[in-house]
Amino acid sequence: MQQARALVRHFTFYLLDGFALHGFSAAIEALRLANDVAERAVYHWHIVTADGSSAVSSCGTRLAAAGPLADERGRFHRGEQPGFVVICGSRTKPPADRALEAWLRHCARSQVRLAGLAGGVYCLARAGLLDERRCAVHWEHFPDFSERFFIAGARQTAFEIDGSLYTCAGGNAPFDMFLRIIKADLGPDVVNRICEAALCERLRETGERQRLPLQARLGIDNPFLIRIIEQMEANLAEPLKLANMSPATGLSRRQTERLFRKEMGRTPARYYLDLRLERAHLLLLTSSLQVIEIAVACGFTTASHFSRTYRERYGLTPQRTRLAEMERLRAGNDRRAVMAEIRVA
Repeated sequence: MQQARALVRHFTFYLLDGFALHGFSAAIEALRLANDVAERAVYHWHIVTADGSSAVSSCGTRLAAAGPLADERGRFHRGEQPGFVVICGSRTKPPADRALEAWLRHCARSQVRLAGLAGGVYCLARAGLLDERRCAVHWEHFPDFSERFFIAGARQTAFEIDGSLYTCAGGNAPFDMFLRIIKADLGPDVVNRICEAALCERLRETGERQRLPLQARLGIDNPFLIRIIEQMEANLAEPLKLANMSPATGLSRRQTERLFRKEMGRTPARYYLDLRLERAHLLLLTSSLQVIEIAVACGFTTASHFSRTYRERYGLTPQRTRLAEMERLRAGNDRRAVMAEIRVA
């Protein structure tokens, strides 16, 4: 108890361009509420950006920074080591940043605890800090991330804590992850009071799923159908034959066909193909992988077969889909820049 009373912890929040305000504010609010419940300033924090200028979130909200990354690196030389560094990203994959990655490696060598929220997990991975470590990756990022950083123990969970590394898929999950930090520091009673104040009915555990279960997501409750779809989702790069999935359920091929037509309105083969095309669509939107690499990752043997099938499903070629997404992102960046200028004026 005496140690808890003496505890003071400082957080450095590094905001990437277009960071998600939702996840950032969830983390900050958990720390603020902890200070309120503890009735003292246990947690302190400040905001850092690459060049020290204000950060603009994905929704256009502008936040002032305390300083640039160069100042943070200077703190190390003065012996002022940060206690906890949090990289706040968004649904957009951030570009590589050698200065940031070098700083993160320096932090890791100095035993500083590190966290990545949403797209911020890419920064930790590029710095080589997630090799053979558990990490939570948002399901939209997961296909691209797992292809690029296959040594990392990427999981589609809400958040993961592996030693001094904290990773979170974003959304509401930072609140839960930071409550785990607070619980370790101040105990369960403080966390329970925070949950009551925040109208949070329960605290999620490390490793909990981030997406709805299949039953809720698809609106089905047939256990045989769920088992087959789970096998399909787990084997998109090397599609299984229906005959290899049906025996696990005890259903014949004909029974499985009827079940899919009744519950899903499609044959098993069509449903499986749609799953692979959805994965390919996500990779086209979120990764820079070549089209042939995406085709192979989604179980297609040739780029031409993939392109033809994809166009039948989405009405555009893979190349046109990627170009349209680049134009959309460029327009969004221009819009954020305009909104930031308006706020300054």
